[in-house]
Amino acid sequence: MEAAELRVGFVGAGRMAGGLARGLLRAGKVPASSILASAPSDKNLDAWRESGCRTTHCNLEVLQESTLVFLATKPHVLPGVLQEIRPAVGPHHIVISLAAGVTLQTLQRLLPAGTKVLRLMPNLPCVVQAGAMVFARGSGAGDGEAALLKSLLSSCGLCEEVPESYINIHTGLSGSGVAYVYLFAEALAEGAVKMGMPGGLASRIAAQTLLGAAKMMLETGEHPAKLRGDVCTPGGTTIHALHQLEKGALRATVMNAVEAATNRACDVAED
Repeated sequence: MEAAELRVGFVGAGRMAGGLARGLLRAGKVPASSILASAPSDKNLDAWRESGCRTTHCNLEVLQESTLVFLATKPHVLPGVLQEIRPAVGPHHIVISLAAGVTLQTLQRLLPAGTKVLRLMPNLPCVVQAGAMVFARGSGAGDGEAALLKSLLSSCGLCEEVPESYINIHTGLSGSGVAYVYLFAEALAEGAVKMGMPGGLASRIAAQTLLGAAKMMLETGEHPAKLRGDVCTPGGTTIHALHQLEKGALRATVMNAVEAATNRACDVAED
């Protein structure tokens, strides 16, 4: 199935769903007229209509009008939504769940046998088309569905297929990880403010520093330790600063944070 032939539906129209839709629209992957979003009220739907997308309050209508359906509800709401839409799900549908903690096993149990279902875990920068996403496929989804999803979502950032067991790790690394980066950016900027730089300028330079460092990692393919070493000169400013970070156990603290968030994601999945 070509992307241009797709009719894309969103059950749930919150921030993450909107970010994915904007990525599809900006990249020209799917015309706005081929996107239909549902939500219980108009609160989140106005922005969709402003983008030219169609909207509804009926989840079943999304299934009836779409071939590829993103389930973007809150996790605790999803089982009820699946029960509601189950009669309308057919072999022509591709169903993609964004709900944290809801496993492929659960999705397959609550949907008709053989449904092409995939589980996607995005992160917040998807709303500016710079996200990091991973997905896993259920037993009914084949190479074609995986390739289609990856092609569509490449407009929203990095998109990789992984074993489902990696999804909770991705939550600890990237889903929650953006908050760790914001905290580091805040600390960078506040250090500069302490030394006399205006706050707005310091924040912009901190953000650009993170962006540039990330771009070098992606474009060179070098290990971050190699890139870090390239910045250090014997007896220079950087090695003195890195010594302070090591004394503060930055590396171990960040590793502990990823572990804690991953474990919490596993706990949520078991609840």
